[in-house]
Order: sequence, then C-alpha cells, then structure tokens
Amino acid sequence: MASDTFLDIRNLKIGVTVREPGERPRDITIVHGVSTKLEEGKVLGLIGESGAGKSTIGLSSLGYGRGGVEITGGEVWVNGRDILDLNRAGLNSFRGKEVCYVSQSAAAGFNPAHKLIDQVIEASLEHGIMSKPEAMARARELFAALSLPDPDNIGDRYPHQVSGGQLQRVMTAMALCPKPDLIVFDEPTTALDVTTQIDVLAAIKNAIRVTGVAALYITHDLAVVAQVADEIMVLRNGETVEHGSTKQIIEDPQEEYTKALVSVRSITHEEKVPTDKPIIEMKNIVAGYGSGPKILDDVSVELHPGQTLAVVGESGSGKSTLARVLTGLLPPRSGEITFEDRTLTPDQKSRPREDLRRIQMIYQMADTAMNPRQSIGTIIGRPLEFYFGIKGRKRDEKVAELLDKIELPADIAGRYPAELSGGQKQRVCIARALAANPDVIICDEVTSALDPLVADGILKLLLDLQAREGVAYLFITHDLATVRAIADSIAVMYKGRLARYGTKTEVLTPPFDDYTDLLLSSVPEMELGWLEQVMAHRKMESAGN
Repeated sequence: MASDTFLDIRNLKIGVTVREPGERPRDITIVHGVSTKLEEGKVLGLIGESGAGKSTIGLSSLGYGRGGVEITGGEVWVNGRDILDLNRAGLNSFRGKEVCYVSQSAAAGFNPAHKLIDQVIEASLEHGIMSKPEAMARARELFAALSLPDPDNIGDRYPHQVSGGQLQRVMTAMALCPKPDLIVFDEPTTALDVTTQIDVLAAIKNAIRVTGVAALYITHDLAVVAQVADEIMVLRNGETVEHGSTKQIIEDPQEEYTKALVSVRSITHEEKVPTDKPIIEMKNIVAGYGSGPKILDDVSVELHPGQTLAVVGESGSGKSTLARVLTGLLPPRSGEITFEDRTLTPDQKSRPREDLRRIQMIYQMADTAMNPRQSIGTIIGRPLEFYFGIKGRKRDEKVAELLDKIELPADIAGRYPAELSGGQKQRVCIARALAANPDVIICDEVTSALDPLVADGILKLLLDLQAREGVAYLFITHDLATVRAIADSIAVMYKGRLARYGTKTEVLTPPFDDYTDLLLSSVPEMELGWLEQVMAHRKMESAGN
C-alpha cells in the first residue's frame, strides 16, 4: 500500500442475520464486495439512497458494525494494517485516535451535562495524544477554523446553549482534535436548514484543507458532496454503481442510475395564475404557545383552488405553526381564517366534521404518522369510514382505487407499515389524505426525510394528483429546489413574519430582500466550485457593508 494511502478497502462484504418468530435465521448480505482507496488530504464522497450501504461502509473504516451488522469478508487497511485483525483492545486504541466519526445528529452526540470543550478534548486526553492545556489550545484553534463565534469562550457553554449549526461544527472540532488520519462524516448537514448547511459545509471544507485530514463524506445529496469531494463513489443496494472524479461524475456520468441522480432536480411546473376566489384566507394571524412569545406575527396569506402555496423558511420561522393554526390545533391569539368566504372556527374541537374532512394533512415522518399495528388497508380505509360511512367490500374497493391513484399495487393493502419502503409509506399517507376527498392538503416537509430520487417521485405524484383532483396544497418546506418545482405562489417566512410573499415569479425575481437573497443563494447547485463562489460573494458583500 502506498505510504500516502490512509484507507484501503478491499472486497468488503458485510451482512446481517435476520431472526423472525417461527422462522429459521436468514443471513442477508448488504454490502457486496466493495473496494476503494483514500489518500492523504483527499475526500471521497459516498452517495446513494437509503439502504445503499453508505453508512455501513463508512463505519467499517472504524472496524464497526451497527445494529447487528457484521463484516463477513474482505479487508479494511488503515495506516498500513488490516484493522479487522485487531482485537478489542486494539480497536479501542485505534478508534478516536486514528479514525474519528461525525454523525448526522450532533444533538444526540453530546452529553448535555458537560461543557462542550470538555467533550471536545476527551479523546485527545484518553489516548494520551496531548496534555490538557495543549488539547484546549487546539480545540480553540479548531473553533476559530470552523468559524464558531467567540472561539476562546464558546467551549465553556453547554450543548443546549448553542444552535444546531454551531453544535454540528463543534462536533467536527471534536473529531479533528486528536489529529486523526481519517474522519467519517455521516450526513453532517442533512438535518440543517439550507442557510445553516452552507456555513457548516464551508467550515468543514476549510477544516479539511487546513488540517490535511482524509475524509469519507456520506450523503444522499449529490449537489452537497460535489462541493467537498475529490472523488465520488455511487452506491446502490450495497454495490458500487460508479466511481470517479467529482468532475466526471457530475459532468459526464456513465451509468443510468448516476444520470438519474444528477438530473433529480429537473421537475418543471408552469405557474398557474389564480382565476378563482381564494378557498382559504388567513388574515393578520398572531399565534404562540401558551403565554410564551409570539411565533406568528401578523401573517396574511391566501390559497387558491387547485394551486400550491409554498411556505418556506428556516427552522423556527413559523412554517409548521402556520399549519397548526390552519388545522385548528393551535387557535390564534388574533386574526381570522376564512374558508370559502365564511369564518372558520379557530379550535379544531369545535369544527364540524365536514370542515375537518375538507382540510387534510400529510406529515413529514410517515413512520410516526401511521399505527404500526394496523394494515395499510385499515389505515387508508379509516377516513372512508369516518367521513362517509363506507365499510366492508365497498371500502376495500375504494382503498384499491386510492392505491392505484398513488401508483401502488392493490395487494399492499394487506401489508403493515414496517414492510414498506420510506417512499411507499409516504404514498400511503397521501392516499389516506385523499380518502377524505379534501379541498386542501397541508404538506408539512413531506419529502425532507426521503432520498432525492424517491422525493422526486413523490413531488411528481403530488403534481399529477393536483392536476386530476383539483386539490390545493399548502406546501411547507425549507428546500428551495422543491419550491421552484411545485409552487404557484410563495410565502417566505423569517422569525414569524412574512419576509416576501407573492406569485412564484414575483418572489423569485430580483431585487430581493436580504433574507430571501440569503435563502436563494444557499441552495447547493450541481456544479463544481459553487460553494467557493457563494462564500466569496458573501465575503465581498460583507466587506462592502
């Protein structure tokens, strides 16, 4: 192995034993003979849909298998030795010293009872890499390199005292502190808003450049990985689909699956001009929780029949609160909601059943939105019984019709949520909403938890259903690419107020207010050098101010 090759994975095979009641244990292979190399100071992006084996392969570089997963074949060489031959003591000495890990959820990676800096330097002290004063000095240097505010003192805070984006950068500092040869970044920006994501992404890229560490960068977003990786390995079903330089993968993909990933944001939707009166009008809405501060402050929007209003903004901007007010789950402190020119009762409990039927909701997490002990047929059939009294064979026929509408086979009605993929579960939630024959469907981040290709299919399905059913969507999202694809009108929210509101053409046409400009410029583009261009532009603007 070349001296500058930190990681050399050879014919890696990984499997898991499935044990189900009443059945013999079954061995399932989830990674099929994958090989790759990673050199000093280089970044390899691992990309693919859920279940492709990305995180499983990444964790193998720590000699680790999660959730009963076992490495069944091949070799994993790090710094000139096969770590699969190491015993428990050898692995404990190796992990957190030569290879470190950055997870998707920084909030789950910190102990809330200890100061940040004590956790950042823990591995360096545990492995005897440096003294405590040296470790603390390095931590502060890394805080500065990662563009954290007040780098000399931020380490004295506790995890709950910093933002999600800051905590993700602190976690990166924790991985870099012991001066490892390799870092595994496992979806480190997926849970962040686009405005926060770009800052964290730039900080991570700068830290890699400054320290010279090698890195595996795991994600399902090709536009993101294109900004940090030197090479990209495309994975599907535990096998390598394509492996090449980032430039080749982005500009000249060879395999059909890779081509689909590159073109995943290609949905086009011609903006519809309103011709009918609004079906929903929310006027001067002020809302909050209990006696706490206002979450919504004087928000007025309208939704037209058969059209889509996209509500966009970062976490905490009030998007989901607006949906809760519309559904009656959170009565507003002031303001009015009209539904076809009549005032809608603010409290859901006092709304007539017909109003409940006509406004439905699809949630972000399909897993938690369905009862795991009920069959798909029961889940979709419930609104048919509740709103229309349809039962028995007639109900089963209607369920089959709804499954056909969402492009799923009728026999899925007999399955349970755990037996479906993420995309199939979300389609079932769409079918359940459609079962009520609503006029309005609130879509609350319905694609944010899905892989790009699956999300693309859900968006196309929603647009097709809207064209056929005439349903109106209130589409809540922080993804501007999705907004461009599906919206007729857009409400940009910032700290509970409307920063910008109008038709898609009006909102996406300059000149922009500062926040909308920041939001639009933070959506990663599928082009090399995009991140550097954006950060350079922001630096110039900051200097000008």
